[in-house]
Amino acid sequence: MRALEDLVSLLTRLPGIGRKSALRMAYYLLKADQRYADALAERIAQLQSEIRFCSVCGSYTETDPCPVCDGADRDRRLVCVVEQPQDVLTIEASKEYRGLYHVLGGLLSPLDGIGPDKLRIASLVQRIRGGAAPSLGEGIPIPPVEEVVLATNPTVEGDTTALYIKKVLEREGVRVTRLATGIPVGGDLEYADRLTRARSFHGRMPL
Repeated sequence: MRALEDLVSLLTRLPGIGRKSALRMAYYLLKADQRYADALAERIAQLQSEIRFCSVCGSYTETDPCPVCDGADRDRRLVCVVEQPQDVLTIEASKEYRGLYHVLGGLLSPLDGIGPDKLRIASLVQRIRGGAAPSLGEGIPIPPVEEVVLATNPTVEGDTTALYIKKVLEREGVRVTRLATGIPVGGDLEYADRLTRARSFHGRMPL
C-alpha cells in the first residue's frame, strides 16, 4: 500500500518516532473520523504560514512582536537567553519568571560549523544597548536591561555558549547570571553523576 508506506515514511522523520510508532499512528488515522483527519491535515498545512519568529526575541508567535515582548506587565530589566523557541514555553510553564526572552537559535559548535555569526548574539547585544526594544506606548520610558539570565542547557556546548556570551557582555555593563544546576527535587544523591554533584556544591545556598 503505497499511500500507507509514504505516510509512515514521513512520520518516521519526526523526532522520537520509529517505524512501529509511525505504523500505529497511520493505522489510527485510517480508522479515525474523516473530519478529524481533515482538521489535522489542515492544521499541519497552515502551521508554518501562521506561526513565525518574533522579530524581537526570536520565539514562535502568531503576532509580531510576541505577547511576551509586547506585554506591559513583563519586567524589561531581565532578559533570559535560551537555545530554542520551545525553551520559552518550558520556562513560562513554571510561572516563576516575568522578564523577557532572547532565543539564540542554537549553540556554539565549531565541529558542526556553528560559530557566533550563526547565532542571534549580535541582536542580543543590540537589545542590551536599547536598539531593539518594543515600544511601551507614547510617553512610557523603556527601562534598560540590568540582568541577562543564561538558560542554556548544562552541556559542553551550552556551557561554552554561556561563557562566550558572558565575555561579550562584560563590556556592556550588565549583570550576567546562569540558571542553577544540581540535584533535582525528588532526586537521589546516590544516582547523581559526578558533574551534577560538583555543580550542586558550587551552587549551594544558605538555608
